[in-house]
Amino acid sequence: MVAIFPDYYVGWVLSWWHVQNDMSSTLGSECFGQFKEWFWLERFWLPPTIKWSDLEDHDGLVYVKPSHLYMTIPYAFLLLIIRRVFEKFVASPLAKSFGIKETVRKVTPNTVLENFFKHSTRQPMQTDIYGLAKKCNLTERQVERWFRSRRNQERPSRMKKFQEACWRFAFYLVITVAGIAFLYDKPWLYDLWEVWNGYPKQPLLLSQYWYYILEMSFYWSLLFRLGFDVKRKDFLAHIIHHLAAISLMSFSWCANYIRSGTLVMIVHDVADIWLESAKMFSYAGWTQTCNTLFFIFSAIFFISRLIIFPFWILYCTLILPMYYLEPFFSYIFLNLQLMILQVLHLYWGYYILKMLNRCIFMKNIQDVRSDDEDYEEEEEEEEEEEEGTKGKEMDCLKNGLGAERHPIPN
Repeated sequence: MVAIFPDYYVGWVLSWWHVQNDMSSTLGSECFGQFKEWFWLERFWLPPTIKWSDLEDHDGLVYVKPSHLYMTIPYAFLLLIIRRVFEKFVASPLAKSFGIKETVRKVTPNTVLENFFKHSTRQPMQTDIYGLAKKCNLTERQVERWFRSRRNQERPSRMKKFQEACWRFAFYLVITVAGIAFLYDKPWLYDLWEVWNGYPKQPLLLSQYWYYILEMSFYWSLLFRLGFDVKRKDFLAHIIHHLAAISLMSFSWCANYIRSGTLVMIVHDVADIWLESAKMFSYAGWTQTCNTLFFIFSAIFFISRLIIFPFWILYCTLILPMYYLEPFFSYIFLNLQLMILQVLHLYWGYYILKMLNRCIFMKNIQDVRSDDEDYEEEEEEEEEEEEGTKGKEMDCLKNGLGAERHPIPN
């Protein structure tokens, strides 16, 4: 009995564990199945009286399916590979032709300052600078300069910024041209009533499929790269924007709001080309060209996103459906997302006005989102030039020459 009891007990425990495990798996599958069934209820996605069976392919007509969106993830990674190749073989040579170099910022090694930088703060107070200067036997100015150089060392170079802007410019240019080619002969581009004619029984066109898939894949790729791209003050706004864009496109796809969705995309893409091109020339130091392109971008931004979007797109999605349909959940949810997008437009419009004010009154455009990193870089470059000039003057004086390399009179 003593020998049998442990085996019997272990066998009972194992049997009980297998039963519980099977019950948990079954319960989990049932819960997931119930959630999936609830999530795809027709009353959430489609107008009353419309069933999913009404949107099944028939007679050569193809309708949108949520499973189509699975392809956006592998296409996003494909875009990341294309971006890497583009930055190396297109953006980098173009940047070098503009005079932008891949600079490596060197900082004089200092163990005390490095430990303070990593473990205390990147922005030391004046009292900290005084103590560190005493400890390292340096002047306070030298300590300040070391911390500024060390901060700049961790910031993205102008080459990296140019590559990022160049890639976005290239994509927005291609997708905008493609969007115009896809939409120019569509009746709903000129007559908004056609957006809702026959909804939701509107078949999917091949051009609409690729327009959506490429746009969504691009935003997925931006989201995947967000932690590695240049970070600015509106980093959180960018996350919200990318997630809102993906959510909006995914939802509009599943609910077959394809026609209005393509109009939303073209209105957004048309302005972004000019912003990215202005950034490229800004990083290259072509100030006048940058200012001109930024003025063009500002005009198109305010027209497309603060006039056309609220008074044309939102009118199309908020008012016109009421002539065809009664309010239902996806109609409300769609317009809620578009209104969130409009709030982001106002947020970025505020930044654009600040930059325009700086450009008009200070004759210089600086991205107000950049945490003053360019200012610190320029200040460091000016100091290096000033030190170089002083060094040349000292050499001239040692050789008996003045600052303009003329002999000094006795």
